[in-house]
Amino acid sequence: MSRIAKNPVAVPAGVEVSLGGDKISVKGPLGVLSQTLTPHVRVVFEDGKLQVSAVDGSRTAQAMSGTTRAMLANMVHGVSKGFEKKLTLVGVGYRAQAQGNKLSLNLGFSHPVEHVMPEGIKVETPSQTEIIIKGADKQKVGQVAADVRAYRSPEPYKGKGIRYADETVVLKETKKK
Repeated sequence: MSRIAKNPVAVPAGVEVSLGGDKISVKGPLGVLSQTLTPHVRVVFEDGKLQVSAVDGSRTAQAMSGTTRAMLANMVHGVSKGFEKKLTLVGVGYRAQAQGNKLSLNLGFSHPVEHVMPEGIKVETPSQTEIIIKGADKQKVGQVAADVRAYRSPEPYKGKGIRYADETVVLKETKKK
């Protein structure tokens, strides 16, 4: 069995878990997340903890038990505390501005780039060169951050572009004659 799946997921106060057939739903102060479970795993909720176990000893069941446990832990963390990604704009004239559920980006193109946020994702711009993407679903937050970064990813010579706040860009040396 997966060593990760052996650890139970603690469910904090204020978070409700409902198991029904092959579906699990987690409800908390920041929203509701639901997931369809594979038939290879069994999930039990007792004493405020979620325990994941493999149905049989097959390789697929063991792998899916660890994956399911990690996904459930992310769901519980997401509805209780939430996830966030920070992006930084590096470059002269590169600006970002949040307008409701839209993010307006000036990235050196002839037109501003408008990115509409999906349901359940909030965006903030504390300054013109910082973007904070927040939400309960870890996968959605990461995907939106990757989509925004893809508009102008950091180039290797000057480092201009949109980068994650904790990302380091290794700069190349220019060609010499």
